Amino acid sequence: MARPRSKIDMTCQNPRCKYYLKEDGKDLLKRGKNRAGHQQYFCNHCRKWFAETANTPIFRKHLSMTKIINICKHLVEKNGIRSIERLTGHHRDTIGRLLNDLAEHAERMNAYFIKELKLTPFECDELWSMIKKNRRKLSEKAQLGLKKVMRGYTHA
Repeated sequence: MARPRSKIDMTCQNPRCKYYLKEDGKDLLKRGKNRAGHQQYFCNHCRKWFAETANTPIFRKHLSMTKIINICKHLVEKNGIRSIERLTGHHRDTIGRLLNDLAEHAERMNAYFIKELKLTPFECDELWSMIKKNRRKLSEKAQLGLKKVMRGYTHA
Protein backbone atom coordinates (compact mmCIF):
# COMPACT_ATOMS: atom_id res chain seq x y z
CA MET A 1 0.00 0.00 0.00
CA ALA A 2 1.32 3.44 -0.93
CA ARG A 3 2.05 6.05 1.66
CA PRO A 4 -0.48 8.94 1.63
CA ARG A 5 0.73 12.30 0.36
CA SER A 6 1.56 14.98 2.89
CA LYS A 7 -0.34 18.28 2.94
CA ILE A 8 1.23 20.81 0.56
CA ASP A 9 0.60 24.47 1.39
CA MET A 10 1.82 25.64 -2.01
CA THR A 11 -0.13 26.48 -5.17
CA CYS A 12 1.03 26.46 -8.79
CA GLN A 13 3.18 29.50 -9.60
CA ASN A 14 2.86 29.25 -13.40
CA PRO A 15 0.58 32.06 -14.70
CA ARG A 16 -0.40 29.92 -17.72
CA CYS A 17 -1.71 27.07 -15.57
CA LYS A 18 -5.47 26.94 -14.98
CA TYR A 19 -4.72 26.23 -11.28
CA TYR A 20 -2.43 29.27 -10.91
CA LEU A 21 -2.63 30.38 -7.25
CA LYS A 22 -5.77 28.24 -6.75
CA GLU A 23 -6.10 25.89 -3.82
CA ASP A 24 -8.91 23.78 -5.29
CA GLY A 25 -7.89 21.02 -7.69
CA LYS A 26 -4.16 21.53 -7.35
CA ASP A 27 -1.97 18.50 -7.99
CA LEU A 28 1.55 19.29 -6.79
CA LEU A 29 4.39 16.98 -5.88
CA LYS A 30 7.41 17.74 -3.74
CA ARG A 31 10.55 16.93 -5.70
CA GLY A 32 13.69 17.51 -3.63
CA LYS A 33 15.53 20.70 -2.81
CA ASN A 34 17.66 23.03 -4.88
CA ARG A 35 21.23 23.92 -3.98
CA ALA A 36 20.13 26.86 -1.82
CA GLY A 37 18.05 24.41 0.22
CA HIS A 38 14.60 25.50 -0.98
CA GLN A 39 11.90 22.89 -1.63
CA GLN A 40 11.05 22.26 -5.29
CA TYR A 41 7.58 21.39 -6.57
CA PHE A 42 6.16 19.90 -9.77
CA CYS A 43 2.67 20.73 -11.07
CA ASN A 44 1.03 17.75 -12.76
CA HIS A 45 -1.42 20.00 -14.66
CA CYS A 46 1.00 22.30 -16.48
CA ARG A 47 4.05 20.00 -16.11
CA LYS A 48 6.23 22.85 -14.74
CA TRP A 49 8.79 22.94 -11.95
CA PHE A 50 9.06 25.77 -9.45
CA ALA A 51 10.69 26.46 -6.10
CA GLU A 52 8.99 27.44 -2.87
CA THR A 53 10.52 30.89 -3.24
CA ALA A 54 8.80 31.61 -6.60
CA ASN A 55 7.26 35.09 -6.76
CA THR A 56 9.21 36.23 -3.70
CA PRO A 57 12.16 38.63 -3.47
CA ILE A 58 14.52 35.75 -2.69
CA PHE A 59 13.68 33.80 -5.86
CA ARG A 60 16.79 32.78 -7.84
CA LYS A 61 19.07 33.82 -5.01
CA HIS A 62 21.89 31.39 -4.29
CA LEU A 63 21.92 32.30 -0.61
CA SER A 64 20.30 30.32 2.16
CA MET A 65 17.53 31.85 4.26
CA THR A 66 19.86 32.25 7.25
CA LYS A 67 22.32 34.28 5.16
CA ILE A 68 19.54 36.45 3.70
CA ILE A 69 18.08 37.06 7.16
CA ASN A 70 21.55 37.95 8.45
CA ILE A 71 22.06 40.47 5.62
CA CYS A 72 18.60 41.97 6.26
CA LYS A 73 19.36 42.36 9.97
CA HIS A 74 22.51 44.28 9.14
CA LEU A 75 20.50 46.49 6.75
CA VAL A 76 17.93 47.18 9.47
CA GLU A 77 20.75 48.15 11.85
CA LYS A 78 21.70 50.82 9.27
CA ASN A 79 25.01 49.25 8.31
CA GLY A 80 26.35 50.27 4.92
CA ILE A 81 26.62 47.83 2.04
CA ARG A 82 30.42 47.74 2.26
CA SER A 83 30.36 47.08 6.00
CA ILE A 84 27.85 44.26 5.43
CA GLU A 85 30.22 42.94 2.77
CA ARG A 86 33.01 42.78 5.37
CA LEU A 87 30.76 41.26 8.05
CA THR A 88 29.12 38.56 5.92
CA GLY A 89 31.75 37.88 3.26
CA HIS A 90 29.31 38.39 0.38
CA HIS A 91 30.05 40.72 -2.53
CA ARG A 92 28.52 44.19 -2.42
CA ASP A 93 26.74 43.63 -5.76
CA THR A 94 24.97 40.58 -4.29
CA ILE A 95 23.89 42.63 -1.26
CA GLY A 96 22.80 45.52 -3.50
CA ARG A 97 20.71 43.22 -5.71
CA LEU A 98 19.07 41.66 -2.66
CA LEU A 99 18.29 45.12 -1.24
CA ASN A 100 16.86 46.21 -4.60
CA ASP A 101 14.63 43.10 -4.87
CA LEU A 102 13.38 43.54 -1.29
CA ALA A 103 12.58 47.21 -1.93
CA GLU A 104 10.68 46.37 -5.15
CA HIS A 105 8.69 43.69 -3.34
CA ALA A 106 7.76 46.08 -0.52
CA GLU A 107 6.73 48.66 -3.09
CA ARG A 108 4.51 46.11 -4.88
CA MET A 109 2.93 45.07 -1.57
CA ASN A 110 2.09 48.68 -0.72
CA ALA A 111 0.75 49.24 -4.24
CA TYR A 112 -1.47 46.17 -3.87
CA PHE A 113 -2.81 47.38 -0.52
CA ILE A 114 -3.45 50.87 -1.84
CA LYS A 115 -4.89 50.03 -5.29
CA GLU A 116 -6.63 46.71 -4.82
CA LEU A 117 -7.76 46.98 -1.21
CA LYS A 118 -8.31 50.75 -1.39
CA LEU A 119 -6.25 51.50 1.72
CA THR A 120 -4.48 54.80 2.32
CA PRO A 121 -0.73 54.83 3.05
CA PHE A 122 -1.59 55.72 6.65
CA GLU A 123 -3.86 52.66 6.91
CA CYS A 124 -1.07 50.45 5.52
CA ASP A 125 1.25 51.72 8.22
CA GLU A 126 -1.41 51.12 10.87
CA LEU A 127 -1.99 47.60 9.52
CA TRP A 128 1.67 46.64 9.94
CA SER A 129 1.76 48.26 13.40
CA MET A 130 -1.33 46.30 14.45
CA ILE A 131 0.17 43.03 13.17
CA LYS A 132 3.35 43.68 15.11
CA LYS A 133 1.40 44.59 18.26
CA ASN A 134 -1.02 41.63 18.13
CA ARG A 135 1.42 38.95 17.06
CA ARG A 136 0.75 36.94 20.24
CA LYS A 137 -2.79 36.29 19.00
CA LEU A 138 -1.55 34.81 15.70
CA SER A 139 -1.01 31.12 15.07
CA GLU A 140 2.41 29.68 15.92
CA LYS A 141 3.34 29.38 12.23
CA ALA A 142 2.39 33.01 11.59
CA GLN A 143 4.25 34.13 14.73
CA LEU A 144 7.39 32.33 13.57
CA GLY A 145 7.16 33.90 10.11
CA LEU A 146 6.64 37.34 11.63
CA LYS A 147 9.46 36.81 14.10
CA LYS A 148 11.85 36.04 11.24
CA VAL A 149 11.36 39.46 9.71
CA MET A 150 11.35 41.35 13.01
CA ARG A 151 14.40 42.79 14.64
CA GLY A 152 16.29 40.57 17.06
CA TYR A 153 15.51 37.19 15.47
CA THR A 154 18.32 34.68 15.58
CA HIS A 155 18.00 31.54 13.47
CA ALA A 156 18.56 28.43 15.59
